[in-house]
Amino acid sequence: MEVKIGVQQAQRELIVDVDLSAEDIEKQVSEALSSESGVITLTDTKGRKFVVPGAKVAYVEIGTGVAGMVGFRS
Repeated sequence: MEVKIGVQQAQRELIVDVDLSAEDIEKQVSEALSSESGVITLTDTKGRKFVVPGAKVAYVEIGTGVAGMVGFRS
């Protein structure tokens, strides 16, 4: 599952590919945003850990990634 996180005052979004369901990700994001000191902690498919403070999250997009998309479409 691909997760895109927009962080306030950052020009680029954070894109993480995780092995969690959309419901699990949504639950973790909701918990982090409901607490003033909450954080979103995700581990990607390569084992790297990403920690984002909930207070700095601008948006979260949860969806499947487009794998193997190369070239032009007409």
